[in-house]
This record gives sequence, structure tokens and C-alpha cells, in this order.
Amino acid sequence: MLSAPSGGGKTTIAQALLQRRDDVGYSVSCTTRAPRPGELDGVNYHFLSTEEFDARVARGEFAEWAEVHGNRYGTLRSTIERVMGEGKHVLLAIDVQGARQVVEAFPDAVTIFVVPPSVEVLVERLKARRSESAEALALRLRNAQVELREAERYQHVVENDDLAATLRRVETIIEEETLRRERLPALGRQVEGIVTHLLEEFDDRG
Repeated sequence: MLSAPSGGGKTTIAQALLQRRDDVGYSVSCTTRAPRPGELDGVNYHFLSTEEFDARVARGEFAEWAEVHGNRYGTLRSTIERVMGEGKHVLLAIDVQGARQVVEAFPDAVTIFVVPPSVEVLVERLKARRSESAEALALRLRNAQVELREAERYQHVVENDDLAATLRRVETIIEEETLRRERLPALGRQVEGIVTHLLEEFDDRG
């Protein structure tokens, strides 16, 4: 699960991971905000009206949802279940409010917070979008202050100073977590088998 302040690069990182790894599946979020230039419905986000979003909330379809920067964002349970059913890691790129809800629902979730190398870089990335009014940009920067304070809640913090290097760091985290979760239970079963065998040998000698 990737979180970051706006302009931190979590969406870019998520898209790059999908292109590089077959064992990762992306959970496309829903939002009530309007598409930015070049964004596609069902690819970048599921773009919903406020009414449709509220109806889905009422039906309990979201694993998490929150209002961020004046718009609503959420992750559908059905999307998470689909990716998990494919035997892949579920990759979420969500805000800090949604991340707290996901951790409550999925305690084993691996959390990564992406930080920009500097405030100046963060501002330049937001300006480069050219899709924000001055008021909207100011709101995102104010929210970034709050979001950055949440970094200490995450298991991993990665600085996004260079995309290639950042991807390597995130992939290392994925591989280490995969090894830990797959190998440790197997080692535990092996130890249990050896202990059982030793006890049986001891009983036979007795």
C-alpha cells in the first residue's frame, strides 16, 4: 500500500510497478473528482458522480473511503478480492485516511509512505500538472502538512528523489515481505516436523 502527499509520486510509482511486475495487481480507486487531461475511466480511476459514490457507500461496497481535497476517494472491496483471487499482491495508492481503514480491515497489509526530496520539488510537481487553481494548490499543500505527519505510522518510508531508485527500493520491500510471509511459515512447519521426529525417536529408545 502506497501513500504520499499530493505530488509525492505514488501514482507514478504504482503504474511503473505494474509494468515491471507480473505478481502485482492494481486496485483502481474510485473518485468524485473530474478526470485530469489524459486520465481514463477504469484505468487511472473509476470516475463517479457524488450520487453514485454515496450509493456505493450506503451499500457497503468500499473497503475504505475518505474525503480528500474536497473530493471523495474510495477502494472497492470487489476490486481487492479480484486481484487477490488472481494470486497477486494488491497494490493500493491511497491517502492516509484510507490507509488507516485498510490496515484495520487487513492487519497484514504492508504500508509504504513516499516522501518528496524537498518541499520545493513537491510544489514544482503540483504546478507541473497545470490542472489546479491557486486555491486548489494551496489546499493540497496545507493537507500535505497533515499527511507528512502520518509517515511515522507506516512500516516503510521511501524518498522519491529518483524514480528508478525509488522503484528499486519499493521492489526490495515487496520481495523481502514476500520471502518473510512465504518462507517463515514453511520453516516453522519444518521445525515442527523435526521436533516430532526427535520425540518419536526418543520414545522408541525408551
